[in-house]
Formats: sequence, C-alpha cells, structure tokens
Amino acid sequence: MEKQTLTFRADRRKVRELDRLAQALDRDRSYLLNEAMDQYLSVHEYHLQQIKEGLAQARAGKLLDYEQVKAGWKKRLAE
Repeated sequence: MEKQTLTFRADRRKVRELDRLAQALDRDRSYLLNEAMDQYLSVHEYHLQQIKEGLAQARAGKLLDYEQVKAGWKKRLAE
C-alpha cells in the first residue's frame, strides 16, 4: 500500500504521551498513529453500517414497539 505523509497539530501533552507510549512499546509515532487511525476508522465504519441497516429496517416497517423494547431490556437486566 502506498503511503502518504499527513501533517496535523496536536496538544503537547498528547505528543508527550504518544512518545512515552512509543518508547514503552519500542515503536515509532507513525506506527502508533496508524494503529489509532485504523481503529478509529473501523469503529466509525461499523457505526455507519449499523445506522444504514437500522434506517433500511425502519423504511421497511421493521420497527419494535417501545413497550416491547422496554420489556426485553428489563428481562435482560434481571438475568
């Protein structure tokens, strides 16, 4: 995969923490920042997919009554 340089500003405290973590893990900043970006993008892509699926279900009329949801959670929490 072709790499591209990305520049952005960060609080000094965050940079110090990043450097401390990089040293502790024997990694460089780029590695940790790439790992963080991968996780961030993965989580947000998952959330977007879930939202899209929920909207599609709502458009198709596949909705649950509030009382059904409330009863289901009450049962789960009691277990």
